Amino acid sequence: MRFSAATAADRILPRRLASRARPLFVRIDEILFGADERSEAGRMSLIAFAVRVGSAFIAFVSQVLMARWMGGFEYGIFVLVWLTVLIVGSISCLGFSSSVIRFIPEFRERAMMDELRGIVLASRYFVVAASTIIASVGALGVWLFSASIESYYLVPFLLGMVCLPMIALTDLMQGFSRAHSWALSALFPTYITRPVLILVFMVLALLFGFKPDAITATLSAIAATYVTALAQLVGLSRQLGARIPAGPAKVHFRSWIVVSLPIFLVESFYYLVTNADVLMVGFYRPPEEVAVYFATVKVLALVHFVYFAVRAGVAQRYAQFTHGSDPARLALFAKETVSWTFWPSLAMAAVVLILGEPMLALFGKEFVAGYPLLFLLVLGVVARASVGPCESLLTMSGNQNVCAAVFALTLVINVGLNVILLPPFGLWGAATATALAMMFEAAALSFTVWRKLGIAMAIFIPVRSAA
Repeated sequence: MRFSAATAADRILPRRLASRARPLFVRIDEILFGADERSEAGRMSLIAFAVRVGSAFIAFVSQVLMARWMGGFEYGIFVLVWLTVLIVGSISCLGFSSSVIRFIPEFRERAMMDELRGIVLASRYFVVAASTIIASVGALGVWLFSASIESYYLVPFLLGMVCLPMIALTDLMQGFSRAHSWALSALFPTYITRPVLILVFMVLALLFGFKPDAITATLSAIAATYVTALAQLVGLSRQLGARIPAGPAKVHFRSWIVVSLPIFLVESFYYLVTNADVLMVGFYRPPEEVAVYFATVKVLALVHFVYFAVRAGVAQRYAQFTHGSDPARLALFAKETVSWTFWPSLAMAAVVLILGEPMLALFGKEFVAGYPLLFLLVLGVVARASVGPCESLLTMSGNQNVCAAVFALTLVINVGLNVILLPPFGLWGAATATALAMMFEAAALSFTVWRKLGIAMAIFIPVRSAA
């Protein structure tokens, strides 16, 4: 007999309390056991949320240990290099890591198995080739402009380029898994396996006598990235082989790239907007201040991961509902995803503000200086959560071009405000610029969804049509 939260509540709780709480437990049963699209999306978001909770804990512990081992200066060098590598590696997919989430459900829905086999095969070769070229160009650029780069950044950045193809491949395989609603295989390698392995390889390196510096940390990240990517490739190939029958493959690369490149622009601007503050701090301030600001951002990630979890769980359903014939269904589902994002984010924001100071103290005494910044940065994060994953809805509904334009404008505002505010006000300037840019981004994306799709994606605005 299948477990039921509603039935268990009826048996355990007092009758009046059980009666009031029954709708909640019925909804829990729907998410855990329902077979409809809404339940499946909710289940994937719930799994994504759980994985991101575990990931946030692992990342926090590992970053605390890294900061303790390396000191503020070397830790600041490593986090700037690793963040840059992750951004460039992710956008090296040139949009295919997200476009496959749109194409795979469409090909399955229309029984286009030849095209399905084609995009699964061709996207792998394309992403590995493109990311390898980008890594080579990046390494060449670091070498050519070495005179303009601080000497302590040169070797870590050159080493970091080695990671790019595997980071890009991991992101693509995450897209394959999300397209099939395989939440664990989509998220576990990137958010659990890789950070754990970075910490393991760092411990081994220190035990074998390596210096606790940025170069050793980057080498540990390289080893962890390759082990994670290759293991994921083997496991996912087996899953796809069992799901997709053998047969001929059709490749319509031109039409796929036409869709993928605007998504590439969206993702490029998105990653840059999300991380522009840390990059700008790295440009203007010494590594010690980069370390303080990054540690503050890592604490704030406890709020961010709610948004990312919902985004990971609903993109495939956005694509499916967009191709359906019921706009009201898409509007209702989109509105639900806003609630899924906002209320947990608001609760996590309160937790972070209460516990932020002792959490930062774990990194070291000097890191507590970042605590006041949390009160400013959290405003931007909550503003973004208040409109839900608007950019996923725009991308999955074919409005990736206008979405890219919104992110481009947000990036310009973010960088411009950082240029104006960071030199005179330091980390407070970076935090102010970021919070204002995130508020603009949330308002602009919500307005764009309203204008393009007639859907009101904002927490306190009821569902209604633009018509």
